[in-house]
Amino acid sequence: MALSSVFDAEAIELPRFARADGAVVVAECISHVPFAVARMFTLRAPLDAVRGNHAHRRCEQFMLCANGAIDVGLDDGVSRRTVRLDRENLALHVPAMIWNMVTFRAADTVLIVLCDQPYREDDYIRDYAAFLEARRDAGA
Repeated sequence: MALSSVFDAEAIELPRFARADGAVVVAECISHVPFAVARMFTLRAPLDAVRGNHAHRRCEQFMLCANGAIDVGLDDGVSRRTVRLDRENLALHVPAMIWNMVTFRAADTVLIVLCDQPYREDDYIRDYAAFLEARRDAGA
């Protein structure tokens, strides 16, 4: 299987249904989320905080910014790309083996992350040099 590139990270516009009394955003597995969800977590951090700074060997992620704004920096060892999530109905699918950095760009930002794998520490690559080596070893 070929390794993903930063250009395989897909921004996905989710359906948003607004009424006078509020709005609902829908993300359905298969239709919008490209995998069965095994784990979900949320992140909050101060303005300009940077989280992430890692890649996953196997885990894919689906990121939604429920409130505020984040920049997701993506790196495949060759190319880099930044995707801003600043609307409640804009999500980002991040394939495995993509280095990511999440920068919080607004106060009270809440990021929701859906994953196709349960938490496993051995799935994380937290050292950038080790990430580059893993990609080289995989044939990138």
